[in-house]
Amino acid sequence: MILDEPTTGLDPQARHLIWQGLRRLMGQGKTLLLTTHFMEEAERLCDDISVIDHGRVIVQGGPRELIKAHIEPHVVEIYGEGLAEWQACASVWCGRCEQAGETLFCYTEAPEKVVKELEANNLKTAGLRYLHRPANLEDVFLKLTGRDLRD
Repeated sequence: MILDEPTTGLDPQARHLIWQGLRRLMGQGKTLLLTTHFMEEAERLCDDISVIDHGRVIVQGGPRELIKAHIEPHVVEIYGEGLAEWQACASVWCGRCEQAGETLFCYTEAPEKVVKELEANNLKTAGLRYLHRPANLEDVFLKLTGRDLRD
């Protein structure tokens, strides 16, 4: 079965229902060829993924394998009014940092250090908020292809 962007634009309930149906087909031995820009969908449904950039396969493998090979295991996203001041010191606690718009992405092996430092610096006073999450396939895609839009 060939699917192109099967759940783009669907609400969460419909998306999960479609994913359940696709997993059921896979469980029956059906092969799915899926094209998607929705990395969560690829991560949840695919056994083997090819990341294509400028018409060329740049990496291929299983979702967990690609994440482990290409990105730090944790991400702390930091945003808010006090970001500029905090960012000057961030590299001390973060492994690798990337700023995209108003958000600083800290990719790290040790998120507890980053979170502890954020909490110690009184987030509310500094106007900062954060989200700690595991790294995912979207992080890999952005690292390998860049964050900028291209023609």
